Amino acid sequence: MSKQTYIPTLLKLFRQFGYEGVTLSKISQETGLGKASLYHHFPGGKAEMAEAALTQVNQWLEISILPILHDEVKPIDAFQAMCEETSHFFNNGQNSCLWAVLVLEQSSDDLFHSQISWAFSKWIEAIANVLIQAGLEQTLAKQRGEDAMIAIQGALILSHGLKDFAPFERVIKQLPQQLCEGI
Repeated sequence: MSKQTYIPTLLKLFRQFGYEGVTLSKISQETGLGKASLYHHFPGGKAEMAEAALTQVNQWLEISILPILHDEVKPIDAFQAMCEETSHFFNNGQNSCLWAVLVLEQSSDDLFHSQISWAFSKWIEAIANVLIQAGLEQTLAKQRGEDAMIAIQGALILSHGLKDFAPFERVIKQLPQQLCEGI
């Protein structure tokens, strides 16, 4: 099988345990590959495996989120579609955000900071562009994009901390209206 076959499992493991917390033994157990086979598919070891999982998340952003925010639709419709896709990707808040997990670990943040920063910046910029096209001032539009990321990430963390996914679901439901306030 190709290494692409194992990326969903790697994504699950890195979301769940973080870069430092996931061991090669755990990866081997979950993928069914021996350590030699893991290194055959991922010669760069655990760092390459995490990179593959991160690339998967960044591709989701590029394929599933950014096009929604570039469509010629009303802002409220774009943001509702964005939130529906976000909810789906994070399984209604039950899946952790790999970006957040990796950025909070100092060792992995050093390895992956540029990709994580790129992803957050692109998402914020795409939200801001929708708002600017709708007539919102540029600085306020960027702040709302940042606030959207804060809301989504904060809701994911809170939901996991409480083991209650209602806060995430509430934020996702309210976010489109909040983004469009005053436009």
